[in-house]
Amino acid sequence: MVKTESAVEPGTGNGGGTRGAGEESAPAAPCRSARPRADALRNRERVIAAARELFVEFGPDVALDDVARRAGVGNATLYRNFPDRAALTHEVVLAVTSRTTLRAEEAAAAESDPFAALSRFVHAAADERIGALCPMISGVFDRDHPDLLAERRRLEEAVEGLVARAMSAGRLRTDIAVGDVLVALSQLTRPLPGIACQGIDRFTHRHLQLFLDGLETPARSELPGTAATLEELRRS
Repeated sequence: MVKTESAVEPGTGNGGGTRGAGEESAPAAPCRSARPRADALRNRERVIAAARELFVEFGPDVALDDVARRAGVGNATLYRNFPDRAALTHEVVLAVTSRTTLRAEEAAAAESDPFAALSRFVHAAADERIGALCPMISGVFDRDHPDLLAERRRLEEAVEGLVARAMSAGRLRTDIAVGDVLVALSQLTRPLPGIACQGIDRFTHRHLQLFLDGLETPARSELPGTAATLEELRRS
């Protein structure tokens, strides 16, 4: 006669009832999700970088097949990471915002002159083409996603710090606000309709420098209207 094994009920001690081996198996150990492979992460980053380039060059409606081709991956790889255009756009906006925040932090750390730090950030942010985000965030796109809100706040705080230091040092005119800097960056780096971005990029830093010269003290003119605050930008 074969003797069947029994298991002690959890929490009943030695005096608790038993259950047969065939009645219920012991709970399986929780599965640990495998970390993404390095090549999978690289492919994901390549897709995001390619999408950013093509969105800047051709607008947010560029074919996703073209994004996969630019990234050097198959369509299946793209859709495995980003099931639709909204998911890919979300990651591109998040990546550009994060990179722009990093440029602000780098400028603050690299320049002892507060206005030089602000100028360095403005030119670096232009290279990130943050103005190209504006047409991307229209349509089916969740601008209030928690990840995006958190990253946007990080960027705002970094730029607020640059502006506040330059103003405290007497290098920045006092009738402007952080929103003025962000609006100018957006306008001066936004692709013009019907014009290839690559053809006008060479003028971007020239025009940004004209803008920066207008920010320095002493102010050369009285600005019309009121300063653009972050609160006003969020309401617009």
